[in-house]
Amino acid sequence: MPAIPSFGGLRGRTARVAPPTAPIPVPLSAYVVDCGVYVDGSRLPGRWTHIDAVAEVRRRGEGFVWIGLHEPDARQIQGVAETFGLHELAVEDAVQAHQRPKLERYDDNLFMVLKTVRYVEHESPTTANEIVETGEIMAFLGADYVVTVRHGKHSGLHDLRAELERSAERLRGGPAAVLHAIADHVVDTYLAVTDAFENDIDLIEKAVFAPRSPVSAEQMYLMKREILELRRAVMPLANPLRRLAEGCSPLVPDTVRSYFRDVDDHLTTVSERVTSFDELLTTLVDATLAKITLQQNTDMRKITAWAAIIAVPTMVVGVYGMNFDHMPETHWRFGYPMVMAVIFVACIVLYRIFRKNRWL
Repeated sequence: MPAIPSFGGLRGRTARVAPPTAPIPVPLSAYVVDCGVYVDGSRLPGRWTHIDAVAEVRRRGEGFVWIGLHEPDARQIQGVAETFGLHELAVEDAVQAHQRPKLERYDDNLFMVLKTVRYVEHESPTTANEIVETGEIMAFLGADYVVTVRHGKHSGLHDLRAELERSAERLRGGPAAVLHAIADHVVDTYLAVTDAFENDIDLIEKAVFAPRSPVSAEQMYLMKREILELRRAVMPLANPLRRLAEGCSPLVPDTVRSYFRDVDDHLTTVSERVTSFDELLTTLVDATLAKITLQQNTDMRKITAWAAIIAVPTMVVGVYGMNFDHMPETHWRFGYPMVMAVIFVACIVLYRIFRKNRWL
């Protein structure tokens, strides 16, 4: 049998510590959803990197690049920012997200932020924990490029890109036409969400005024919070759309401005609906609190009425429970039936009085 080697000689030696492994950077392509080159309204075949795509467009002297990114970090977006000359402040906003809808102009490009919303399906608005989920789309617009940065799972633009690629006439409008299509798509989702929200509010309204309402004050405040989330997405977008419709930049040609005006009209409709929802929910919250207060008052009256009825036998029994030697009624033959009759009649009279006054 071979001898087992001894490890005693290793005692006292300092163990070698492996150097820390540097994190492996994720390549840019992991965050690039799509990158396409469009010339005369048609997409050029092949797969493109952002560097090759912009080089091809500038070599031809026509067309534009549309590159879509999904939740890139600062390192991932750096190469795109350098290639297209994006401003560092706008890039920082695009990476960090959680921005209000806005439109900013940096040198020769525009930076626009849009909030996306998604209606969360649920069995009943009276039991839902979340009704609206938000995301973001940031768009960098230049003379020959559109860079879109998305945050959130529901803010995808794949279907929109496919729809535009089937319409060469729209893509001939250039990068501004893509920005309009994105804004129009986002506002259309607002309309769909408000339609679903309206159904929920109708159900809430019926439940609030039901005899035994299943709606609590906490649930009403949840609905108010969700409406506030929707307002934060919708209301600030009005100013950027008006600026685009009024021609705030030569990057938006006259042929596209009128389309932004149409999107602004749709947004106005959404804003009015959201405002009406907010006002209606405020009224429903007040009604819910009033019903709770009324119910509490009703309960207190019932408790008071029953306490008054119970006080009669308690008082009578308490009087005759005193241990005095001279209490003639205690030695009377009909004393007990008389006391019970008095208690019964007094309780019946009080009950009828409270019942007549709707305390019971």
